[in-house]
Amino acid sequence: MKDFANWYNNEHRHSRIKFVTPAQRHHGEDKAILAKRRELYKKAQKNNPNRWSNGTRNWHEIGDVELNPENEKEAA
Repeated sequence: MKDFANWYNNEHRHSRIKFVTPAQRHHGEDKAILAKRRELYKKAQKNNPNRWSNGTRNWHEIGDVELNPENEKEAA
């Protein structure tokens, strides 16, 4: 379990928190990571606008995140 928890918190990038690790988010590192991604995507879009006809992925920071919010609504 210890190995799994280490992997889950320090290596696995979660889609719900914009593909950063929980540790990165907890330590506030996600803001800089997401800013770099926004810039990278802007440059890529500028260099090849035909590839990005629908825009780029949203790499802006997010607020609070709930675990399994759909399950909490069912319990209420």
